[in-house]
Amino acid sequence: MNTPSRSGAKNVLGQPLITCSESPMTGFYRNGCCDTGAGDMGVHTVCIEATAEFLEFSKSRGNDLSTPIPQYEFPGLTPGDRWCLCAVRWKEAYEAGNAPKVILEATHMATLEFVSLEELQEYATSAN
Repeated sequence: MNTPSRSGAKNVLGQPLITCSESPMTGFYRNGCCDTGAGDMGVHTVCIEATAEFLEFSKSRGNDLSTPIPQYEFPGLTPGDRWCLCAVRWKEAYEAGNAPKVILEATHMATLEFVSLEELQEYATSAN
């Protein structure tokens, strides 16, 4: 799973960005990586490991990540799933005390425009 992104992007540690998840397939471009670009208005750059608490928090804020939406190739998340989350949504969850774990090696460096590395490190988990 620790395959480098084909885009040559860097993660928040300054190393090559690795795959976040291929099951479920994630990323704005649905390539498994938290790559971003001009069309990614939500900045889907934080590779998270979902928890029940975070999924409930996100749903309470109007972003239901648990319910499948097939027309958008969205399977619905369950606890333990990895997913490329919007940087602003992660920051909102962090500030509310409901942030999910983060895989730093798979989190795009663009995240640092919204969240500090220190905040991300508080919730870091292993890439394996």
